[in-house]
Amino acid sequence: MRKRRRRNTIIWTIIGILIIIAGWFSFGPGIPSQVPNKTVTVGIVGESKQEEAIWKSVAKTAKKKYGVIIKTKNFTDYNQPNKALKSGDIDMNAFQHYAFLNDWNKANNGGVVAIGKTYIAPIRIYSKKYHKLSDLPNGATVAVPNDATNESRALFVLKNAGLIKLKKGKTLVTVADIASNPNDLKIKEIGAEQTGRVLNSVDASVVNNNYAGPAGLIDKQTVYVEPVNKDSEQWINILAVKKGNQDKKIYQDVVKAYQTAATKKLYQKFYGTSQISAWDVKLK
Repeated sequence: MRKRRRRNTIIWTIIGILIIIAGWFSFGPGIPSQVPNKTVTVGIVGESKQEEAIWKSVAKTAKKKYGVIIKTKNFTDYNQPNKALKSGDIDMNAFQHYAFLNDWNKANNGGVVAIGKTYIAPIRIYSKKYHKLSDLPNGATVAVPNDATNESRALFVLKNAGLIKLKKGKTLVTVADIASNPNDLKIKEIGAEQTGRVLNSVDASVVNNNYAGPAGLIDKQTVYVEPVNKDSEQWINILAVKKGNQDKKIYQDVVKAYQTAATKKLYQKFYGTSQISAWDVKLK
């Protein structure tokens, strides 16, 4: 009888231990961060092999550390990702800077908010005729993009280069906002995609990075690089979500998965100094 009682005690003790272990893995800390529990779809425009590699790295981190599966959806039109975000077709997008977002929200009754910084890609002034900015003569012709956000950015570049002064208090400017032009520069407004291709017929041109490569421009033709300061804050690229979702943990986890040393290394590998992390940059 005693042996039977002892055997029963041992059996129930073992059963109790197994129940505790099962409960630990079911409800305790265990390894839930390694078990994906939700998918986040991120909208991207014109995804390149480099961006594909970056997002693959981000997705790996998100899955391993936060249990989040990231999928990307590629768009060809810059106006599509924000519309898709508002309609719920995607959960997040990563293609625009603050200036574009602000302009889009004004034109579309808002609804999209920034949730985290990604990178900034300083644009440059190029010249095939001169080696230094100080060599530009009085009356020089300088080409700038003619669309609202890129023209404004180009004019701020000229302002930071000391070539012009702008009226204070505005973040989106046009040539009408030039307060001082001591060198009598002739500002030529053209399509952004043409700014790199007209260098043979102008003295200098402000060219966005995505058009510099196709135009065959090289570093030695650079006479000025956009500084990363308070003027350039509006050109920082961002992760954005639908308004009301910015505080949700799953989206904050994607931001944390993106803003890592691994992402910075991939920037350096693929883009050198032409694209730098913005989440840890100090704006002077």
